[in-house]
Amino acid sequence: MKFSHELVEKNVGLLAILIVVAISFGGVAEIVPLIFQDETTQPVEGLTPYTALQMEGRDIYIREGCANCHSQMIRPFRAETERYGHYSVAGEHVWEHPFLWGSKRTGPDLARVGGRYSDVWHRVHLIDPRAVVPESNMPGFPWLAENEVNSKHTLKKLQVFRDQFGVPYGDDEALQKDVDSLKGKTEMDALIAYLQSLGTALK
Repeated sequence: MKFSHELVEKNVGLLAILIVVAISFGGVAEIVPLIFQDETTQPVEGLTPYTALQMEGRDIYIREGCANCHSQMIRPFRAETERYGHYSVAGEHVWEHPFLWGSKRTGPDLARVGGRYSDVWHRVHLIDPRAVVPESNMPGFPWLAENEVNSKHTLKKLQVFRDQFGVPYGDDEALQKDVDSLKGKTEMDALIAYLQSLGTALK
């Protein structure tokens, strides 16, 4: 047995193969059961797909790097649930591609920010964060109020989410009508609409 152990330790190739095998078994044991659990694959009751405006707001959220400082995942610990609300559950995120859970909190978690503040508050905060939170180190995003939403690819995004990811959107005519409603909307409007949707499905 001692000889066998030394053989593995001294043979880098064999050691690498055995490490991959061990990690693979561990990964399969942890991941495969999740694929068959309804609570990880089915949406929570009340979850609705993003509107065209919210979808564009989500893309702006990603583009501006908001996920670098704000997580969207409340862990099941008292310190977190007392501050942010109910812990995050998988059923809230089944239609998210990519996931924006994050782990770094330079700013507060946003998983339950929807409905917590008014649209006006968000607008002021995004233009000049320190106007409402004096200790904030968040940069302002005033250009969002000036830029109109680019809806050139919005219909295609919604179709991809419907056809490839199984999000229950309507037919193309209904989607196009939603996309048409973006006319005259600013990127600020879109981002606020997205923020106001976060965490509202779980009662």
